[in-house]
Amino acid sequence: MEEMLEVVREYIIEEYVEDDSEVTFDTPLISGGIVDSFSMVSLKRFLENKYNISIPDDKATPEAFDSVNKICVLVKEYIA
Repeated sequence: MEEMLEVVREYIIEEYVEDDSEVTFDTPLISGGIVDSFSMVSLKRFLENKYNISIPDDKATPEAFDSVNKICVLVKEYIA
């Protein structure tokens, strides 16, 4: 889980953080304005490709994508 947390956090920093803001595992991503709805789609695609999973659209909610911790909990549900 620790490795997944770091992978997801680093991806978010590289793709969506434009300044030197600190992103922790609990930083609000959607509600904090770091990730928008378009970015959430690309993040979902990254996760599906990286972990060879399929996340149903009805599970890919703003609430489920609002922190690195929440994203990793969601991803773990679909890893065989």
